[in-house]
Amino acid sequence: MDTVRKTPEHPDPAPPPPGGVLWSLVGDVRTLLSLPAALTLQVAHPAVGAGVDDHSVFRTDPWGRGERSLTSYQLWVYGGPAAAEEGRRLRRLHRTIQGTDPHGRKYHALTPAYFSWVHATGYPVFRHAQRYLGRPFTPAQERQLYAEWLRVGRVLGIHDRDMPGTIEEFWPYYRKVLDTEIEQTAVVRELIATDQPVPAPDRGPRWLRLLLRLAWPALRPGFLRLRRFLTIGLMPPDARRAIGLPWTDAQERRLRRLGLVVRLVVPVLPERLRFLPAARRARREHRAARRQGLP
Repeated sequence: MDTVRKTPEHPDPAPPPPGGVLWSLVGDVRTLLSLPAALTLQVAHPAVGAGVDDHSVFRTDPWGRGERSLTSYQLWVYGGPAAAEEGRRLRRLHRTIQGTDPHGRKYHALTPAYFSWVHATGYPVFRHAQRYLGRPFTPAQERQLYAEWLRVGRVLGIHDRDMPGTIEEFWPYYRKVLDTEIEQTAVVRELIATDQPVPAPDRGPRWLRLLLRLAWPALRPGFLRLRRFLTIGLMPPDARRAIGLPWTDAQERRLRRLGLVVRLVVPVLPERLRFLPAARRARREHRAARRQGLP
């Protein structure tokens, strides 16, 4: 189940190139708003949901898990030579994740169908969220996004045979999984719940952690409602229906208004506020290399 080790005959797969769709998308702070929808769609698969339910620390250390996941996610695109090593690390981490799903079926995290589904969910969620949070992708950009997402899959050790090779092949695969596999798992219900005992954020300067800890009883209900709103709203409608998540016309109007504000505000922010740290660093290094005439 492990990926092929780097050798002269099998060099490491390269991450997506600077200047591509993912290069701009993944490091933009707006992407943070769509990640809960992608995660929820992943765990709507019973095998994936069972693996997270049985082995993840998302309940006891949600902020730490989120920070580690985001760091890993940024490496896939901006990590350069470190991207493939991060892919190998993730596969090593998932080797021991196995068990039985709620239907009594055995699962292993590195089973190609399950591991590929986790990766595949990024494409439809990014595509849908972009319609609210940025300029909708053109057909050419959608194709480029999918081609680059396949490159990220190779970085993660996903074989080409385990992912649809084109958009035309992707949509039948995606709809088949929605029709035959996806359901409202226990983890899905937790991720959209508004009454969960989520601990206060424990990252950042000490003064901020203390302030959040004191204010968290008042902030937590609003945070959970916003998380549910963004999770369901930025999930593609066909996936939303497959899982059985409610969404009203009034909520759609509110999401469109929020999206308008985001589209107007974020592009005019300075780079240090608009892009995540790994993206800012990669963008600086790329600009410096271009000034020196390097590829």
